[in-house]
Amino acid sequence: MNDDLASLSARIDRTNELLQRMLAEVAKTPSTHAIFVDAGYLYAAAGRLVAGTEDRRAFDLDAEGLIDALIDKARTIFADSRLLRVYWYDGARRRIHTAEQQSIAELPDVKVRLGNLNANNQQKGVDSLIRSDLESLARHRAISDAALLGGDEDLVSAVEAAQGYGARVHLWGVEAPEGRNQADPLLWEVDSQRTFDLDFFKPYVSRRTAQAYETTGAAARPAREDVRFVGAQIAAKWLASRGRESLVELLPGHPYLPGSVDQDLLVEAEGLLQYSLRGQADLRRALRDGFWEHLRAQY
Repeated sequence: MNDDLASLSARIDRTNELLQRMLAEVAKTPSTHAIFVDAGYLYAAAGRLVAGTEDRRAFDLDAEGLIDALIDKARTIFADSRLLRVYWYDGARRRIHTAEQQSIAELPDVKVRLGNLNANNQQKGVDSLIRSDLESLARHRAISDAALLGGDEDLVSAVEAAQGYGARVHLWGVEAPEGRNQADPLLWEVDSQRTFDLDFFKPYVSRRTAQAYETTGAAARPAREDVRFVGAQIAAKWLASRGRESLVELLPGHPYLPGSVDQDLLVEAEGLLQYSLRGQADLRRALRDGFWEHLRAQY
C-alpha cells in the first residue's frame, strides 16, 4: 500500500514538474500581434470624417503614412509584443491590383488581399478573406492579439473563429461625425474597442481640388537620390534640435518611425522639394532611408 502511494506521489511530482516546464516555456514565448485593415471601411469612414465624403475619387489617402501610424499605435498598445504584419483587404476588378494597391503591397510588413468589386463598386469576398486569415493565424498560434480595423457585422464570425483558438481581438474604428459606423454585434463580440479621432486621420486624408491637380502636374518628379539627400538633411536638423537622447529612443523602432516624426519628415521634405510625396511609395521610402542612414551613422 505504501509503495503504491509512493509511486503515485512520484508520478504526480513528475507531472507537476512537466507542467512547470511547459508554463515556463509559454512565458518565454513572445507575444505576436497583427493588424487587419478593411480598406473599404477605412476609406469610407475616414473620407467622411476628414473630407466630408465617402467617394474615393474625391480625396487622397496617404496609405503608407497611415499604415506606419497604425503600426506605431500598435507598438504602444501591445508594448511587449512583436508585429507579424499588416493585412490590407480591398476590392478590385477581377482581383487585379490597381496602381495604389500595388504600391501598398510593396511596403514592408504589409500583405494586400483582394476581393472582387461588383458593378456597383461594392466589395465582395473581403469578409471571408479576413475570417480565413484570422482563423488560420489563431489556429497555428501565429498571433496572440489581432487589431481589426473594420465595422461590418459580417466580421463577427471572423472574430468568433479567432477567439475560439485563444486569440484576443481588438476592434479599431474611425470616429463617426454622427451616430456609429460599426455594427453593434461586432462591438459586443470583441475583447476591446478603440476609436481614432479626426486629429489621428487628418494628416493622411486630403480632399482633391483642381488647384492640387495643377500644382502636381507643374512640378517635376524628383530623383530618388535627391529625396534621400533631403531626408539626410532633415535628419541632421532633427538631431541638432533634439539631441542624442532622442536618437537612442528612436533607434529600437528601425525601420519604422513614430507617426508624429514621420509626418513632420514628410511635410518638411515636401516643402523643400516643392513636390507632393503623397502616394509616392518609392520616394517616401527613399526619404526615410536618407533620414535613417544619417541618424545611424551618428550613433
